[in-house]
Amino acid sequence: MARPPHPLLALMELRAAPELGAFAATAPMMAAMLPRARAERHVLVLPGFMAGDASTKPLRLLLSNLGYDTQGWGLGTNLGPTAEIVDGLIDLIAHLDRKKGPIDLVGWSLGGLFAREMARIAPSTIRQVITLGSPFQTTGPEQSNARIAFAALRRRHSDDFPVPRTPSWAREPLSVPTTSIYTRTDGVVSWHQCLNRDLPRTENIEVYGSHCGLGHNPAAVFAIADRLAQSHDHWQPFRAPRRFRGFYPSSDVLDTARVA
Repeated sequence: MARPPHPLLALMELRAAPELGAFAATAPMMAAMLPRARAERHVLVLPGFMAGDASTKPLRLLLSNLGYDTQGWGLGTNLGPTAEIVDGLIDLIAHLDRKKGPIDLVGWSLGGLFAREMARIAPSTIRQVITLGSPFQTTGPEQSNARIAFAALRRRHSDDFPVPRTPSWAREPLSVPTTSIYTRTDGVVSWHQCLNRDLPRTENIEVYGSHCGLGHNPAAVFAIADRLAQSHDHWQPFRAPRRFRGFYPSSDVLDTARVA
């Protein structure tokens, strides 16, 4: 069974605070240089476990400055797949689809698992899914350093939502483009569990940083903006500009042979 990240990596999650400072310092420059929305696009950003919309506000503000119609989920703290959150998220996506049309989903950690499930439930309403440190290949919360908090809330979770008991490789692939942004120094979840299979419209983008800082990691934000700016009909894998390639280590993909 896969193990949680080493305790030293968990301790290194303290990096998230200076990473937020780096984001704040570079946000004006990024807003000026990042690709802008080419058409009206609605982006829904889902927070990670034990976090709420405040955690995704820096990312949402930057995306709004780039011309995206961006919002948080408005469902309070992410306590896991409670009936209130699952039903609320389904209703929210249905409402946004009626009002705005297809949605781009960005999900951080457990929020990314929710995003992927929403793409399975309502693929016609989702344009693409971008996940940040989301362990969608996991088979249980015991493989995460958030396992104690998750177990404490387990009695509130709905059994109807398959998170996180069934790994993605054991299920049909998503029908929408899917990007996973991850870091090998993740102190909360194993980075191996964040990897997409090598399929025509899936990709894995590795960045340097912490799990708790991925939502405001400048390299991750650059990749998110690049993905959102793409035409839905002409999806291509991410290619960092030459001057920024040092911020993106070589990425690994999880192919069929490795998970068979």
